[in-house]
Amino acid sequence: MGQAKPVLVPDVSQRNIEIAYSFTGAELLLFGAILYPRGRAPDPEDGPVDIVVVVKGPTQAVLVREKEKLAGIWVNAESMRYRSAPSFYAVASSRPIRRIVDERTRAIYELGVDSLQLSPASGAVPEVQGRFDRGLVALRTRTGLFYEDSNAVEITGGVLYRARVNIPARVPVGRFTAETFLIQNGRVLAAAVRPIDIRKSGFERFVATSAERYSITYGLVAVALSVLLGWGAGAIWRRF
Repeated sequence: MGQAKPVLVPDVSQRNIEIAYSFTGAELLLFGAILYPRGRAPDPEDGPVDIVVVVKGPTQAVLVREKEKLAGIWVNAESMRYRSAPSFYAVASSRPIRRIVDERTRAIYELGVDSLQLSPASGAVPEVQGRFDRGLVALRTRTGLFYEDSNAVEITGGVLYRARVNIPARVPVGRFTAETFLIQNGRVLAAAVRPIDIRKSGFERFVATSAERYSITYGLVAVALSVLLGWGAGAIWRRF
């Protein structure tokens, strides 16, 4: 027992987030406790204890296009397709990531937007791939889908912790994961994962489910509704 490692006991304030037409975003609270061997927290002289929380959305294929100005007009130039990239990625930590772990550890655990392991569908020289990687990260950072907060985790007594992560209004639906890492002296001592489901609700959920399960019927109804609305608008216009 004296050589046992600490254990994380994490939880989240909402394991299911419903998205309706009025959804403007949400604040997710992640909290938990650190169970140390023999019930004793480490001596502060042994080094500070840090918590890093990573919230990831479902991966998806992405096509990134580069714009180029030609004769005063912006046109599509080079492009790169990624087999998988997280649709949402947020990092909350008790201190800046670079002060907690080294570059190698950041890459292993994907701690930080600059350490994401993206998967391009085709080979490219490192300079080109790096340019597109930075472009993808910058694009999603501007929309709030990628972000880091180095002061979002509070640790109380070296035992209890809590973190807040903002979920933007444009967040995709699907199964998310909240990974919590306990780090001391640059080493990951413990890790734990909790799932989070983000899904549509109400009429939006009905439309999304119908399009996914009954695609042919959904398409026919959409076309018929478009024709009906167009005919109705034309009839009203002719009358007035």
